[in-house]
Amino acid sequence: MNYSGWPDPSELVIGKVDEIADFGVFVDLSEYEDKRGLVHISEVASGWIKNVRDHVSVGQTVVAKVLSVDEGSQQIDLSLKDVNDHQRSEKVQEWKAAQRADNWMTIAFGEDIDDEQYTAVANEFLAEFGTLYAGFEEAAIRGADALDGTDLSDDEVEAIVETARENVSVPYVAVSGYVDLRSPEAAGVDAIREALHAAEGNGDLPDGVDLDVTYVGSPEYRIRVEAPDYKTAEAELEASADRAAAAVGEHGGSAEFHRERRSDDE
Repeated sequence: MNYSGWPDPSELVIGKVDEIADFGVFVDLSEYEDKRGLVHISEVASGWIKNVRDHVSVGQTVVAKVLSVDEGSQQIDLSLKDVNDHQRSEKVQEWKAAQRADNWMTIAFGEDIDDEQYTAVANEFLAEFGTLYAGFEEAAIRGADALDGTDLSDDEVEAIVETARENVSVPYVAVSGYVDLRSPEAAGVDAIREALHAAEGNGDLPDGVDLDVTYVGSPEYRIRVEAPDYKTAEAELEASADRAAAAVGEHGGSAEFHRERRSDDE
């Protein structure tokens, strides 16, 4: 996605050197439509410069700092020397992430996605997550729940989640479900406590799996599982609910597992 507006002063931008002159370097800005900036020779590098071509070459990708913007004269002044190594590395990684997210948008909605839909979806992501990449990453981790705060349609959410789960690499994934626990016995509280302990794994969970059970509202409890992949997460979620059901069942109680929260409706 390319921005149609103008960069702000002090912003870091990424682009390609498309022309070198004796007085400076022209840079085609990759993130902005039809925008080109100039790096004066004094802003190419610190110290005296004999030959600009000793420092940059045509076609080179560079990270620059915006010094000033004059929309009237269509001029953007840039600096290369004011960008340190850390800033340069972070900006390049940010740009690569944006390119990957742009590709995921094409996978989710097809190569013929129109500008209006692209912009609408992108704006929802930017408002909710800050970047397209962060939105896809959250969708990969939390599924449709991650997009509850957006105005995306059900079809759009489904396409995004499917694409995210197939293409986004995340350090872990999280799934959740709910179990309703009931016990008719006089010592029902103890039976429920035992069932919750069982749901949490009785202190014995596979490496890399984190499982947490929290009270939502009688008789509902939320089970949240973090795991390295969805297959493991879903299996552990189901196993947790089964353990709770077995434990409460030994005391004549019952358990019902469901994926959506119900307490708000009670």
